[in-house]
Amino acid sequence: MRIYEGSPRQDYEEVFRSIGAFIDQRGMREILLTEAPDGFMIQGIVGSTADISNWSDPSMTVDKETYTFLDDDIARFMEEAMARRHAPNPSAEPRRAGGYERALRVLGRYIDQQKPRDVFFFEQEGNYVVRLLMGTRAGAKHVLAEFTADELETMVAQGPGWRGTRSS
Repeated sequence: MRIYEGSPRQDYEEVFRSIGAFIDQRGMREILLTEAPDGFMIQGIVGSTADISNWSDPSMTVDKETYTFLDDDIARFMEEAMARRHAPNPSAEPRRAGGYERALRVLGRYIDQQKPRDVFFFEQEGNYVVRLLMGTRAGAKHVLAEFTADELETMVAQGPGWRGTRSS
């Protein structure tokens, strides 16, 4: 989130965690996320089961969905997610974070450590390619990083040990 106008975006970890929860709720997969000056654009594939006829088996229909979230939308997602995580409800089982919520959280933490100017990434079958716009002495340049599904699983498993620690 931008802390004030003109500042760099802050806390990708929480922003992406909140977006990941939305993606999990929608049942999206093979996502693409790009940062815009005033928010994020998310695109992914969503499948749904539909009966074609009484004589056939259900089949999967696939649609591509695209969402644009402004910084105000992201702030609302983050507040709602925080409220869900901290709401006392002794009769309910704790909600387990979905796959995208967990994966995007650890990617967000990695991105926070890099301190980019903006972010673009896509996912296919649990593998992510991340492109960061980095400021250098010679000017801005894009840097690529790739994370396999196995590497992300390892990062997610290490996540609880990172809680309470922030990169500076």
